[in-house]
Amino acid sequence: MKTDDFDYFLPEELIAQVPLENREESRLLVMDRRDGRIKDEKFYNIVDYFTKGDVLVLNDTKVLPARLIGEKKDTGAIIEVLLLKNKSNDNWECLAKPAKRIKKGTIISFGEGLLTARCIRVEEEGIRELVFSYDGIFYEILDKLGTMPLPPYIKTKLDDQSRYQTVYAKNIGSAAAPTAGLHFTKQLLKKIEDKGVTICYITLHVGLGTFRPVNVDDIAKHKMHSEFYNMNEEVASILNNAKREKRNIIAVGTTTTRTLEAIASKYNTFKSCHGWTDIFIYPGYEFKAIDGLITNFHLPKSTLIMLVSAFSNKDNILNAYNYAVKNNYRFFSFGDAMFIKKI
Repeated sequence: MKTDDFDYFLPEELIAQVPLENREESRLLVMDRRDGRIKDEKFYNIVDYFTKGDVLVLNDTKVLPARLIGEKKDTGAIIEVLLLKNKSNDNWECLAKPAKRIKKGTIISFGEGLLTARCIRVEEEGIRELVFSYDGIFYEILDKLGTMPLPPYIKTKLDDQSRYQTVYAKNIGSAAAPTAGLHFTKQLLKKIEDKGVTICYITLHVGLGTFRPVNVDDIAKHKMHSEFYNMNEEVASILNNAKREKRNIIAVGTTTTRTLEAIASKYNTFKSCHGWTDIFIYPGYEFKAIDGLITNFHLPKSTLIMLVSAFSNKDNILNAYNYAVKNNYRFFSFGDAMFIKKI
């Protein structure tokens, strides 16, 4: 299967630059997983598509203000660093720009020396391992110096940084938001619970996989970067009971989906566990965990559109995307949503 098989035409003006004032006012394209039938909705009406006994699973990761602008200590050259993964203590895997300026031993200063970093490892694709030095608490310093790592297709400044967090964000560690969750408000989650739906949370810290394009023709040769996940015992029990009783498990976002499928694939059940996953889901994959998927509209030729194509099929998904383009849906992180399920 070729990467170009997952391409579609998207006018630039449909890429949402700012979030809507009210999160749940987004549009919602509801699609039947089997036959691709489509219905237009508002996101706040998603409650009508749940059934008592369903389990809704969300990713409670919290986005780091992970974008730092600093200077090379020896030359003063401007360097941009994006924190991707905490390797251990103060060691971080980072994406550096321009990476060619960052060699082993290079020292970068941020905030006039409030924070410094030394490169201890050089890897491919702009990846550098940096060890940070500072006085105080790292995350407090990051709050002062860092900004939200908005995707490059968003050109407009985000005035309210909290709009790139879900309302249930809890466990800090992501380099990007699990954007399907941005549509939920606390009030909407309460309505869903009142309908008899069980809501539970897992954690997956979103890393480089979100930013990394597919640069191979044969998608099977693409390599995902690993991301940290965690599931507790209570959630595992809820999900196992739902499977046993044949109740629907609905994932909010591709990050939640990857976590649930990684655990179910590894253990053939759900269990309290944590670790790293580089699962890559594309057509041909047999889903073991989820029965429904709430997701945003994804970039052409991305691993994310491949995942949603695997959950339904490529023709259904590309037809839905072309419909969304013709009907002026908003795309990507701050855009509208899809609900793929058996209607």
